[in-house]
Amino acid sequence: MLRDLRRLALFAGKRLLALLLTVLIGVYLTIVIANMGGQIDELRLAQIENTVAEEIRADPAFHDLPSERREQLLNDRMQIEIERLRLDEPFLIRSVDYLRQAMLLDLGRAEEMHSDAGSRQVAQIILERLPATLLLFGTANLLVFFVAVFVALGLSRRYGSALDRSVIALAPSSAAPAWFYGIFLILLFAFVVPLLPPGGMVAAPPPSGGWAYAASVIQHMALPIAAMFLAQIFISIYSWRTFFLIHSSEDYVEMARAKGLPDALVEQRYILRPTLSPIVTSFLLMLIGLWSGAIILEQVFNWPGLGTLLFEAIGHRDTPVIIGSVVIFAYLLAVTVFLLDFIYALLDPRVRIEGGSA
Repeated sequence: MLRDLRRLALFAGKRLLALLLTVLIGVYLTIVIANMGGQIDELRLAQIENTVAEEIRADPAFHDLPSERREQLLNDRMQIEIERLRLDEPFLIRSVDYLRQAMLLDLGRAEEMHSDAGSRQVAQIILERLPATLLLFGTANLLVFFVAVFVALGLSRRYGSALDRSVIALAPSSAAPAWFYGIFLILLFAFVVPLLPPGGMVAAPPPSGGWAYAASVIQHMALPIAAMFLAQIFISIYSWRTFFLIHSSEDYVEMARAKGLPDALVEQRYILRPTLSPIVTSFLLMLIGLWSGAIILEQVFNWPGLGTLLFEAIGHRDTPVIIGSVVIFAYLLAVTVFLLDFIYALLDPRVRIEGGSA
């Protein structure tokens, strides 16, 4: 038992170290790109000069000062702000410090944006948006997973039926992204047949009661969840139905049926259980792809999550919020990949924990 725990801890440590290195590289590249290799500092200097000049002109105490004195005050205040933002240091040094702060989730203050409560702290801004993204994507993907497993298992018993052929014919429709289906769903169910709201997370003004608020959120989630469901369900059913068909023709399954075991027990023990590893693998890989599409999907539905936040931060050129959003997405991807390796090792006894290979 102790040996197994050591092997499991070693496996988890190796995977976490590899994922941490990947996240480090991705976040550092984001810092360099978001700052345009340091060129964004020129824009910051111009912005600081304009801000300080407006503050001096708005203060009546400085109106009677000589022009040389006002210029000196302008330069002094600019220098204070430059030192506060560390713009007098080389970008390479600051980029490494930015990386350390980002990995520790010490995300600092936003330059332009703020939270609904008025806070300029990047962590507070992100924490306001993160639950909305997790709620939407978590609900949609759990729905896809359980529906696809149930339907795929049923189709494996009806190979060649009309329903089976229909799913095969509809599988290529998953090549279109979720936001593509979202646009048509909005046109159909929000404008042609106005049954559901076209976007947002809750009605404006928000309902006062708890149940009414929850009902409003569910109503606003319907279309984006339907869009993600349509984008994933048919290819998932087709792929997982293939796994079930392959395992249902194995000799040990035929032997179990010959012994007279109930069909439900055969499916659960001899078909579903051996296929869980590839099914979970394909599901989590699909989830990884969905994280990258969160920006467009949330923009289409005006969903106030991390994707919309990142889009707004890019528009405002708010570098701290951009870096903070990318860090959170990087951690979400890393956690997903770690769970994939971990669950695969637990589900498939043929995987050697210490080596991570068969």
